[in-house]
Parts: sequence; structure tokens; C-alpha cells
Amino acid sequence: MPQLEHIEAIETRLWGAADTLRANSNYASNEYFLPVMGLVFLRHAYSRYLAVKDEIEAGLPTRGGKKRAITKQDFSRKSAIFLRPEAQFDHLVALPDGEDRARAIIAAMESIEADYDSLRGVLPKTEYQELDNDVLGQLLRTLNPDELKQVSGDVFGRIYEYFLTRFADQKEHGGSPAERLTFRGLEKNATTIHLAKMNLAVHGLEGDIRKAITYYEDPHELLGKADCVMANPPFNVDEIDAGKVAADPRLPFGLPAVNKKDKVGNGNYVWISYFWSYLSERGRAGFVMSSQASSAGGGEAAVRRKLVETGDVDVMIAVRSNFFYTRTVPCELWFLNRAKPEHHRDKVLMIDARNVYRKVTRKIYDFSREQRQNLQAIVWLYRGDTDRFLELVSRYLGDVADEGLACIEWEDENGETFRPVPAFLEAVDTLQQTLTPFLKTQPRTGPHAEPLAEFGEERKRFAGNVARFRTRAGKAQGQWEQTPDTGAALDKLVERFAPLAEGSHELAGQADRLYKLAVRLIETCEKECDAKSSDAWNGRDVTRARKAADEARQELTTQDESKPVQAWGQFRKVRHFWRQARWLTERFPGAELRDVEGLVKLVDRAEIEANDWSLTPGRYVGVAPEEEGEDFDFGETMRAIHAELEELNAEAVTLAATIRKNFEALGI
Repeated sequence: MPQLEHIEAIETRLWGAADTLRANSNYASNEYFLPVMGLVFLRHAYSRYLAVKDEIEAGLPTRGGKKRAITKQDFSRKSAIFLRPEAQFDHLVALPDGEDRARAIIAAMESIEADYDSLRGVLPKTEYQELDNDVLGQLLRTLNPDELKQVSGDVFGRIYEYFLTRFADQKEHGGSPAERLTFRGLEKNATTIHLAKMNLAVHGLEGDIRKAITYYEDPHELLGKADCVMANPPFNVDEIDAGKVAADPRLPFGLPAVNKKDKVGNGNYVWISYFWSYLSERGRAGFVMSSQASSAGGGEAAVRRKLVETGDVDVMIAVRSNFFYTRTVPCELWFLNRAKPEHHRDKVLMIDARNVYRKVTRKIYDFSREQRQNLQAIVWLYRGDTDRFLELVSRYLGDVADEGLACIEWEDENGETFRPVPAFLEAVDTLQQTLTPFLKTQPRTGPHAEPLAEFGEERKRFAGNVARFRTRAGKAQGQWEQTPDTGAALDKLVERFAPLAEGSHELAGQADRLYKLAVRLIETCEKECDAKSSDAWNGRDVTRARKAADEARQELTTQDESKPVQAWGQFRKVRHFWRQARWLTERFPGAELRDVEGLVKLVDRAEIEANDWSLTPGRYVGVAPEEEGEDFDFGETMRAIHAELEELNAEAVTLAATIRKNFEALGI
């Protein structure tokens, strides 16, 4: 997902657009956000439309030499929404200044509602008539940056949450949107229902979302009927009227603690009880809950004990803080299963994932795709889905082989060929050739001699390691294809692929160092050899060749944990996928579930009872042993330090000479 790396810039830009709208309209702060979110919906819908359109058209059946027309059902199957031409965002952005943009936006919304019954009367329309035509044009352009054209649902979910939070901060009653918005099909706020339906629609989904206060109403009459419950309820609500819910059949374990005001002191276990009560005999539930709930005492502990005694608590996963905008506190994922197999009835799988995360920005953390898959793989082993675990490990190793070969050469879907390593070597050699005319004018023992020699040695060393890597990469594909998907065989293949993975890591460091040495040579020529005054020095060509070498280097060595691995450099991908396979096989050799200190433990009911019926994973799994940084390379680090020291020494010599000249000029 090439998504979250630009999230803060996107949010700032969108909020600026919303402020512009507020300043140029008659809307109050609690009114103007719906037109903004309506356009965000159109932008998001169009992104998803474009993402699947080519694939859909390529697969359309042909009759009489003509492909059948594309339909909205085609898009629904791809979890996207069909858009007529007048509803496509590019059409709206391209409208000339003289065009009535409000009318065009309303027509776009009406065309979508005509195709999707679930959205009839939901999308904002008349609101746009109150807006100035130029303001709408500015708003449309602001909502059309390149970053938004490439993002997916994860980012738009963040944007929805961000906007709701910011708008809620300006409403007089100060309500928290997280306490109004669930995703359960019941919601007390009509505007939020509209947003929820819009969010469903862009994913090609429909939902029966009714206006109700979930604490006191169950208009869907879901008791015992749901095969699946998913929810992100508000945490720690303390204003639930105990008298109204005391006899609710959705509370089979009784009420948690009630305070002197006849209010439920904390609503967490009201939600948990509701979710459990909705489940059918084969139902499963997955929801997010405040981390304090899993070990809360008093009346909450009594409810938790009864819940554990049902045998339906399946998996508990602890997640670190900063995974939400509106809650910086850590949380836990609860998974209930009314159809747990008998041998697991008195057990709960505890996973402490607080040390598993990706830092997207200073304020945002999430799981990368591979981290999510690895946590899922643990649950697969617990549930006996060993084949899925093995398939994932095998897929990682297949990616190692594929990415290893792709370092040398790969071809895209259009048949265009790319050669990352050869391209880098060619760019580096071109840069050196650009410097050669000037270097020939210099004495052998000039200031340039040492960096030139070091550059040449590193170039030779890099080429030798590339040759060895090429051989290993050539063998890897065949080794992977011949390896059966068994635990023992894949464990061994992980070890066999270690030299290829470590080789890619070393080559990434070498490529960075080789480029730095080339830069050092250029700077030495310019600063110490007065290259810029020489007719043999072509500064423009040097700059161009240096930029080309840097771009080729980045194609091999870029690594940014905030970005998906697909955006990393080619060498980095090889080791990344190998590390994922090793992470799994090292902790679960032979594809068998076992307790792993600091990560996972299968806990029986007796141990849970001994720990005050706590469901906090960290209480059981212990503390993970401290691990040495995976990316630390002593040899490469020392070489980098040496190169930096040489640069500092050279700068020191230049600075000393300058100071000496200045003193001489002053007669000192």
C-alpha cells in the first residue's frame, strides 16, 4: 500500500481546504464538513475506480469481435464503485470557470445514487448550492493531489477519522466522534450514518445502518443470530443508565459495576457482552477494546470471569499506543469464537504484539502488510491451519528468489526490461568517465589520488560481490521450486537462502559507499584541485552524471520503514522477505505452535484463574529477550566511519589553510 508516507501532508492540505470553505460560505463549523467529505468520497471512489478499471476491461468476454459493456457488477466484484463519466473526479476538476460546478457535483452525486439504492438520500447535494463557484473550483483542485490519486482505503479511513476528530473539536458540545461512530450498523447520529454508507459504497459494499442508541436498542434483533461481529466501540464510556439496561437480554453475565448515580461505571463490558450475545452457535467476533479492560477489577472482573468460563474467548492480541488518532493509549484486539474446538475450550491464545509495529509518522503507527501476515500465521498454527502457515513461509522465500533475480533484471507487465544492478554500475562508470578529462590533467600524487584509488578499489570489490550474488540468485529460483512445503524443508531453505539475503544487504551498503566515494572524489576535485576553473571540468555534465548515479543507487538501496516494501530498493527487498520467513521459522520451527518469550503463549483456564481472570497478554508471555539490531553490520559501519573521518580530515585541512591565509592577510 503506497499510502501512509504522505498522510500528514495530505491531512494538512485537506484541512486547509475545509478552512477555505468555512471562510467563504454561510455554513457553521458543524455543517460544512459534509460537503467536504462528500468530495473526499468522490475522490476516493474515483481512485478505486481507476485502480480496477483496466483489469476489469482486460477480462471482459468478447462476442462478435466486441467486448461486452462494463457494468457496475464488475466493479462490485472488485470491491469498487462504478462511476458514470459525469461522476468521475477528473471531469469535475477539469470544468471551466464559467461552468456551474455546484450543479455538476450534484449531478455526479445523483448519478451514483441512481446506480446504488443504498446511497439514495445519503450523499450531500443541496449543500453545494450555497458555495461560491470559484471556492468549489479551488476545493476540487486541492482534493486532487498526486498523493491522493494513488492511496487506498487505509488512508481514506485515516482521513475520515482525522476530519471527524478535527470537526468534533470545534462543535459546542465537544463530543468525541469515536464515541458516536462504530461500524456495527447501529448509529445515533444521522450524519455519521451517511459517512458510513459512503465509506461502504466506495468499497463496493452495502449495509443496513440504522439510527439507534446501541446501549438501549437492538432494532436488528441480532441476539444469537450473527455469524460475525466486528466493532471498534468507544472506550470507557461512563454514562450508561443502569436502570435501562439491567434487564437487557444482551447482558447474560450481568451488569459491571454501577456507581452512586445509577450509571454503569465503565461501558467496556457492556459492549463486550453485547458482542458475545449477538453471536450464533458458530459465530465469531473481533473487536478493539481499551487495554485496561482485560485486567479491570471489581464488577468488570466478575463479568470477565463468566465470559472466560464460557470457553469462547479465543485470542487476545496486545497492540501498542498511537494506532488511533482519537486514542493514543495502547489497546487490545479481542477474538471470540462460539464454535471453538473442544481441545481449545479452556485455552486462550495470548499474543503480545506491542513490539510489532511500523512507525509511519511521528504520531502514527500501524502494522505493515508482512507484520499483519506474520501475526495471522501464529493464529493459523493455533487453529491447525498449518498449510496456510507453510504457504506464507514458502511465498516469502519465493519472493526472496524473485527479488534476487530482479536485482539483475526484471520485466514489467508492459514488457519493458529493467536492470537495476547493471544500470547502477553503468551510471557509476559514466560518472567516473565524466571526471576523467580533468583527472588526466592532475599529477599522480595530487589531493585527488587517495579518493580516486579508494573509489577504484570499492568499484572492483562491488563488482566481485555482484558476480557472486548473481550466481546465488540464479540458483535460488530452482531451489525454491524443488523444495516441498513442509516445515523441515522450508526451515532448511531459509538457512540456504541466508547467504543470498546477507549478500543483498552487503551490496546495498557497498552501493551506498561507492556512491559516497564518488561524491567525495567530486568534492575533492572542486575544493582542493580547483576543478571549476579548469577547461577540462564540465560542471553541468558532472552534476547530471552524479544525479543519475544517485537515482540508480536509490533503486537498489532505498529503505523506508514507513513505506510498503514495494517502494524499497531492490537489494533491500531481498533481505526483507528473507527476514520475514526467518522470523516465522525461527520462532516456530517445523511449523508447530510453541510458546515464545515476549510474543505468544497458549494459556489454560487454570492459569487465567490464578491471575485474577486477567486477559492481558503481557501478563503471560513474559518479556522478549533483547535482540541485536538486525541491520547492524560491523564491517560496513567501520568502512562508513572511515569514509566520514577522511572527509572530516580533508575539511579540517582546507579550513586550516583558509584560516592561515586570513591571518596572513591581516599581517598576523
